[in-house]
Amino acid sequence: MMLILLIFIPLAGGVMAWFLGRWDQRWPRWISLIALLMDMLLALALWGRYSDWISLAGKGVWLIELDREWIPRLGISFHLGMDGLSLLLALLTAFLGIMSVVASWTEIQERVGFFHFNLMWSLAGIMGVFLSLDLFLFYFFWELMLVPMYFLIALWGHERRTYAAVKFFIFTQLSGLLMLAAILGLYFIHGQNTGVYTFDYSQLLATSMNSTKAMLLMLGFLIAFVVKLPAIPFHTWLPDAHTEAPTAGSVILAGLLLKTGAYGLLRFAVPLFPQAAIDLAPVAMTLGVIGIIYGAVLAFAQSDLKRLVAYTSVSHMGFVLLGVFAGNELALQGVVIQIICHGISTGALFILVGALQERVRTRDISRMGGLWAVVPRMGGAGLFFGLASLGLPGLGNFVGEFLVLMGAYHVSITLTAVAATGLVGATMYALWMIQRTFFGARADERKVPDLTLREMAVMGVMVASLVWIGMYPQPILNTASRSLETLRKNVQIMKAEEKVVRPVSAGEEHVSR
Repeated sequence: MMLILLIFIPLAGGVMAWFLGRWDQRWPRWISLIALLMDMLLALALWGRYSDWISLAGKGVWLIELDREWIPRLGISFHLGMDGLSLLLALLTAFLGIMSVVASWTEIQERVGFFHFNLMWSLAGIMGVFLSLDLFLFYFFWELMLVPMYFLIALWGHERRTYAAVKFFIFTQLSGLLMLAAILGLYFIHGQNTGVYTFDYSQLLATSMNSTKAMLLMLGFLIAFVVKLPAIPFHTWLPDAHTEAPTAGSVILAGLLLKTGAYGLLRFAVPLFPQAAIDLAPVAMTLGVIGIIYGAVLAFAQSDLKRLVAYTSVSHMGFVLLGVFAGNELALQGVVIQIICHGISTGALFILVGALQERVRTRDISRMGGLWAVVPRMGGAGLFFGLASLGLPGLGNFVGEFLVLMGAYHVSITLTAVAATGLVGATMYALWMIQRTFFGARADERKVPDLTLREMAVMGVMVASLVWIGMYPQPILNTASRSLETLRKNVQIMKAEEKVVRPVSAGEEHVSR
């Protein structure tokens, strides 16, 4: 029941927030906050309960499983499961959900109940994506998280919110339909091979098929996940959606929706089609490196502060794509750290941009400047998260990017060297952003209030999280280690089967790919 509660609590909280918001606008905020705190405490309790079990050798991958028949005639079950990876992402979902509710406490003044209903149902869909072990159920939650996010952007967004919401929905919906076609293809191929038609993840892992079918099905999953990540050239929806979304919407988009794409690669695309993943690895890693450089360059070129932060996500998610398809232990560990730390640091930057826009009524960097003397607490928080974004040693983002580069080095020195230049680009856009926003001459002499106690509490918790992960990432690495080991073994088995033994010289053999 604990897995069901992680999904049900946000669903129920959203309904209550919408219903009670008719009488008092304070109720939706408090109900959403309490519901997400309950989810957070439940996830922490699971982490504490299974922390010893995670490190035990010889145990299964799943900490908790729930498997009940749903539509048995079609092979559909209500199958939820949690391992170390999904536990970490469930914690991240609850944590950023809390931060987004608190950060938007005063921003949303119209239809407050319906706003929190959509926010909570989007979080419930994301939680369901991280816990689903039935591919039909996974697709159900994949779609569930999109519709509320569409309304968050379309109803509470900024100037071009309708355009941004429609563009976001078209990109994600069309790519989701490709994934649905791939899921059905895998379902029928498995049924023809075994006589058992099922959407169960554990059974579909062993599906046998020729390389052409595997590649086509892999592409169906891959396109859906890289659109959500997003990777070049499927990224164009992201800057518009981030720019026009309200603060909470931007936090959920950057911190969680993008991570569902990364999670899909780790959980489904690579394990279900390991040989196709090996074949596509050079292309995928190249796209990841292009995304790192391209995102950094375009971030530096922006005059809209929110759009600048949006393009940094394209760059940072390039490291995730690079690490996933590098496929070794170091790279995968870096991917997990990057997923978590990017969610926290970029979420914090969007919260700061939202707070700044509330105060100065603009996102145009050219109309800012000289704010450090006026809002020193906001300037200090902006400097910290800007340094986190560029990968300052001692903070979590550095650990993630360093491990990804170390792992990628064992696969391709050239791609790693090019990707490393993205760190230089990150330094340029992060310091340029801080200098133009908080230093220099004042562009506007109006009085600007500094961060409130509520906003400082949000910033303080997020600062502490990044420092903790940067200085002591081992608990996170230990928690995800068995999940990543299972993924890595699947790829290694396929690589071993692909090797060819050929003589090099008399009495000597050499194993080559």
